[in-house]
Amino acid sequence: MDATHSKSVFVYAQVKCALRSGRYAPGQRIDPATIAAEFNTSPTPVRFALYRLVGEALLVDHARSGLHVPLLTEVAMRDLYDWMERLLLMACDIGAAPAARKTEQLELASAGDDLVKLTWQLFDAIARGTAHGSLHHAVKQANDRLAPIRRTAQGLLKNGFEEFSGLNRHWQARDMPALKSALHDYHECRKQLVPCIVALLSEGSDYLH
Repeated sequence: MDATHSKSVFVYAQVKCALRSGRYAPGQRIDPATIAAEFNTSPTPVRFALYRLVGEALLVDHARSGLHVPLLTEVAMRDLYDWMERLLLMACDIGAAPAARKTEQLELASAGDDLVKLTWQLFDAIARGTAHGSLHHAVKQANDRLAPIRRTAQGLLKNGFEEFSGLNRHWQARDMPALKSALHDYHECRKQLVPCIVALLSEGSDYLH
């Protein structure tokens, strides 16, 4: 592995983690020169890394204004929530493979925990448990795209921690009918909040500009 490729892989992982953690807000412009300076590297590996993220729909390329974190319309956001729900319900129908039945439990200790991160981990575990690589890959991509949206949405939710605890409890018990019902309710709630989420994200985007 040459130095450029190695550096590109590193930058890709770091920026992807930053996107998932909410460091970059939806609508925010990503400046390759700033990224290159942050990681003390040349523009080439940064460009490779960022366009790999464009390929995963985690960044969008607006030719004249550069690369941005996606700022979804109401229709696109509702579609993304629906896609995630369908993938997870499919995973429930397939069921957990025998090797995945003993998994590390996701414990919610307090309201100070990172609920977005825990949700990502739970949904990833549900998909990974099927042992179907293609399904797991699709859930990972949707999970990454939804992570920054979830950070905005959680401010609109009053019972997010109780909701997560219920989802996790059903998954740990492998009670798939209850888990499917809870997953449907989870996504229906967020689809109803889409106009509010988009409005909040748009306000933040206007501030950034």
